[in-house]
Amino acid sequence: MPRRIALTALAALAIGLPLHNIAMAGLWDLGVRGSALDAVAAWKEVLLLAGLAAVAWDLRGARPTLARVDLLALAYAAVVLVWAVLPQDWLGGEAHARGILYAVRHDLTPVAAYVLGRGLALSGREVKRLALLVGASAAAVAAWGLVDVYAVSLDWWRHSGAPGWFGEQLGLDYKTSLSGLPENFVYNPGNEEPVRRLVSTFLSPLATAYMLVVALLAAAAWPRARALALLAPLLAAGLLFTDSRSALAALAVGLLALAVAQRRLWPVAAAVLVLAGGAAFVKAYEHIGPRTSFTPSELVFQRENAARNPGAAHDPLSAGESSASSHLRNLRDGIETVLRHPQGYGPGNAGVTAFRTGVELKAGESTYTELGVEAGLLGALLFVAWSLALLGAALAREPWIGASLAAVLALGLQTDVIGVHWLAFVLWALAGSTLPAWRSIPASTSATST
Repeated sequence: MPRRIALTALAALAIGLPLHNIAMAGLWDLGVRGSALDAVAAWKEVLLLAGLAAVAWDLRGARPTLARVDLLALAYAAVVLVWAVLPQDWLGGEAHARGILYAVRHDLTPVAAYVLGRGLALSGREVKRLALLVGASAAAVAAWGLVDVYAVSLDWWRHSGAPGWFGEQLGLDYKTSLSGLPENFVYNPGNEEPVRRLVSTFLSPLATAYMLVVALLAAAAWPRARALALLAPLLAAGLLFTDSRSALAALAVGLLALAVAQRRLWPVAAAVLVLAGGAAFVKAYEHIGPRTSFTPSELVFQRENAARNPGAAHDPLSAGESSASSHLRNLRDGIETVLRHPQGYGPGNAGVTAFRTGVELKAGESTYTELGVEAGLLGALLFVAWSLALLGAALAREPWIGASLAAVLALGLQTDVIGVHWLAFVLWALAGSTLPAWRSIPASTSATST
């Protein structure tokens, strides 16, 4: 029974998290705001804790034998917690209690999800069932998104609960760029004629794209699974309309990892096709994508922003394109910050947490530089070591999960992947589930033997 509860919690997270943002935006629009909405938004943490409690109950009276990957996870978690209690003025940080709590939750969610999956130790049949569940959910997300970019106007989104959810509830101020919506709702090719991107229920093209990458890798891992094969074209279409170059590159990385794990050549050819076809689609997207328009106030911001970056290229495949150059600059600056201040600044001084709480941003976007800023170089290196150990185990036992983790770890160079709830809760739990079951030694037996 406890195991069934934990497995149900994981399945519910896989299905429910794609709906989180759109549901919270709808509730905000209905008047559920402030602490009441915070309480509702914590459903995912409550569900994760319920799954962990079920795992703990299942292991009661026993002492699990920890593997190397478990010890690395514990070491990383310990460093985050120690850095969280160290006075910020010792480290040079500025975060307050709220920001520190947000950051600890952000940094340790993958560890908690890993423990949930670790306690499950899924069978091959259960992994395939979850792959079908993920594929079906991702297909629904893609279908919804494709309808949305053509049938729902950007103006409707401007007046929906989304700006309030992001701006007033989460403290993510997008008011000047796109009337409160995240800037990446559209792609601006530089001619003041923006093109819609597929955001779907995630209200984010990137989070949507990352789920679709994981689902497409499931279809590639089991090419004879008819249901996944039938869903693959819809998943691919959805991914292309997110207009995410990083996600396409990550899909290619995942396919190469799958080729190594399964010792097959066709995923290599598929990776080449993804890169070539994806590049062609990205290049053509400004001409074939669903067009929209800026409001007069948004145009003022766009023109001022263009004046501040006069040399920015608009070719989406150019390294000098504004978004690409921004990612590279942030990664370089983040690495320099971590190397210059290897002790870190403490949790709450990087990424979205710093942005939400009004603290000076020491590093942003890259998962690894953000962790280096918050938990020091030691914390970042432990996370990398844990991730690589987990990747090796997952590739050896469940190629789909291992390939997905490889793709996401590559994305982590430019994106805060553990800040994407679906990845942090679901993918890390799946990765933990690939390890063999903990060999539990009854505590009483251990005590007697010594």
